[in-house]
Amino acid sequence: MPFARAVDGLLEASIVGSFSRVGISVRSRVLPEFTSEQRRVFGGRVTVITGATSGLGRAAAIELARRGGTVHFLARDPARAAKAQREISAAASHGNVTFGIGDLDDLDSVRAFARDFLDSHARLDVLIHNAGAIHGDYRTDENGVELTVAGQVIAPFLLTDLLMPALLAAAPSRVIVVSSGGMYTQRLDPASLQMQASDYNGVTAYARAKRAQVALSREWARRLASKGVAFHAMHPGWVDTPGIVSSLPSFHRVMGPILRSPEEGADTIVWLATADQERLGTGRFWHDRRPRSEYWFPWTRETDPAAASHLWEQIAEPARV
Repeated sequence: MPFARAVDGLLEASIVGSFSRVGISVRSRVLPEFTSEQRRVFGGRVTVITGATSGLGRAAAIELARRGGTVHFLARDPARAAKAQREISAAASHGNVTFGIGDLDDLDSVRAFARDFLDSHARLDVLIHNAGAIHGDYRTDENGVELTVAGQVIAPFLLTDLLMPALLAAAPSRVIVVSSGGMYTQRLDPASLQMQASDYNGVTAYARAKRAQVALSREWARRLASKGVAFHAMHPGWVDTPGIVSSLPSFHRVMGPILRSPEEGADTIVWLATADQERLGTGRFWHDRRPRSEYWFPWTRETDPAAASHLWEQIAEPARV
């Protein structure tokens, strides 16, 4: 469909048109990925999702539960988790929503969450790494790792590794990483991934972590190509979430009228979780149901072709201690 490709290309080139609610509004009317797709049921499948108490994760959890899936989410606070469980179940008109307690900034807590899940579930069809946060101040975990790297790079890697037996048992299964358009501004450099207190900027640290997430997703896909576990990374565009309000208030104030709803931002997450796996392949980066380039600017390409592999080895050591 030349017309659809042309419209999509113009939106993508404009950035604002692509990332805003305009992009998904137009694409949902012209792209065959939207117009020819039927709403797929998800009955009998099990999903683990992080960051589901609000925003994108909550929207994705509601839709997957609405389609009949079992949704198990990770949350730090038991009271807030119980409240989210009730609200997600009510919104989905479906009760198969559970949670486990874990803190991505604490690797021992991640290990406990994974252990509890494996004790009660034999299989895992979809793992969604959605949780993310911009830290305004430089902080480290108990091992001296800056929290953005600890919680958004090392912890998702560890959780994937720990839940791999359940993912393999459910193969063909899939892992979905929710990145950010901010990653387009940063180049993957394992040596400078972790910022120091002297040069710390929370937005930059977040963008570097999101770039690292995409690179690691691609590396997981390469290493597990024959195992039946597919890996997908995506970015949701600019979405009106509580995190944007608190972390980027000026951006939210200016761009608020054209920000996507959480449901619009979560659309590709749900699509990647439910679409035919043979069609999706593995190791791609997605936005609005289409594979996209990981790079907007030539200077953000890795100078070392093996950078993702080096990052894997760098992350694997602290994650598996």
